[in-house]
Amino acid sequence: MRKILIVGAGQSGLQLALSLQAEGYDVTVMSARTPEEIRAGRVMSTQVLFAPALRHERERGLNLWEEQAPPIVGQRSTMIDPPGTQAWTFIGRWREYAQSVDQRVKMAGWLELFESRGGNVVYHTVMTSDLEGLSALYDLTIIAAGKGELVELFDRDASRSPFDRPQRMLACIYLHGMKPRPDYPEPHVRVNVVPGIGEMILMPALTHTGPCDIILWEQIPGGPFDVWADRPDPKAFLDRTRELLRRYMPWEYELTLDAEPTDARCTLFGGYAPVVRHPVGELGPDALVLGMADVVVANDPVTGQGANNATHCAAIYQRRIMEHGDRPFDRQWMQETFDAYWEYAKHPTAYTNLMLGPPPEHVMRIFGAAVTNQAVADRFAHGAAYPADLSEWFLDPAGADAYLASLSGQGTVS
Repeated sequence: MRKILIVGAGQSGLQLALSLQAEGYDVTVMSARTPEEIRAGRVMSTQVLFAPALRHERERGLNLWEEQAPPIVGQRSTMIDPPGTQAWTFIGRWREYAQSVDQRVKMAGWLELFESRGGNVVYHTVMTSDLEGLSALYDLTIIAAGKGELVELFDRDASRSPFDRPQRMLACIYLHGMKPRPDYPEPHVRVNVVPGIGEMILMPALTHTGPCDIILWEQIPGGPFDVWADRPDPKAFLDRTRELLRRYMPWEYELTLDAEPTDARCTLFGGYAPVVRHPVGELGPDALVLGMADVVVANDPVTGQGANNATHCAAIYQRRIMEHGDRPFDRQWMQETFDAYWEYAKHPTAYTNLMLGPPPEHVMRIFGAAVTNQAVADRFAHGAAYPADLSEWFLDPAGADAYLASLSGQGTVS
């Protein structure tokens, strides 16, 4: 029986651990926190899992909250220019629903499930100095902890990392009592874009106290949305959110009037440079570890790809481990395993990096067409769930022209 050590108890690490456990592997997970500490702690993320990622969870029996989480039907995009005015808006519907589950709920539940099935969990913070001795006890050691000292084991891949600093600062809050849009009450993601300033993204979710909504502020550093450096408590965060919404998005402000924070630790602040890292970390001449998910590909959350990348990474790594049989998990296998993941991750990475800058002219033509053509709006939304499709048209000016021309029959749609 092959022995696998997974350091990190997030979406990718626990999905992989539970999946390998079900196939008879001897898996140990190292987690910095217990389930009780996770549940009682601060929110860890914003997240929306699209249909392909949900299928991975479903196939492995990990969809423990699917009946409780709101089914999210689509994504609305709104351009705001000038502040307080909608220049345009459109909504694309997904063919299958998406869902969002507070990671405090999911990770605590998955840890308990892993232990209940006989899995070994070591609750301890891991330092780089600990790893060489630990890794010698296992056939394969995987680093799935996307923050902290261990990430420094993996060098930045400059050829795939165009940014060397955060493109957005981030602040989010989980809320109860948000009103639905009266003109479109079905649960949907709303992306409100203020050029040169940032974005406000709202997503329905499930937390430990029931259905909720998450508001994520994506702030261009130094701009009018970048007002969270003092890390306000939830009440002050909501008050400040209302002030910003009243000025920039009054139609959203009206929907927050009855809202209240879900709990005392329902806010999160941060910011990081989007990065791709080399996947193999060296602890010593004969001690190698493999990075996964956010450790090796960290996208800004503006396009909602992070948790989906983690889910796909876990599925790809599981397949590669099982196909490898009893052979050594050497450097070549590690690199080829990451390469298999990169074939997926290169598409959401390119999409996210494009959306962090001013939209190119061909993208603005696509958005203009989406306002009046539901097929364009739906295909754009579809790309969030299937980002490889975006490479064929959204990320390629010639492909965009050809697609829009095919809809109009007489040149591009405007």
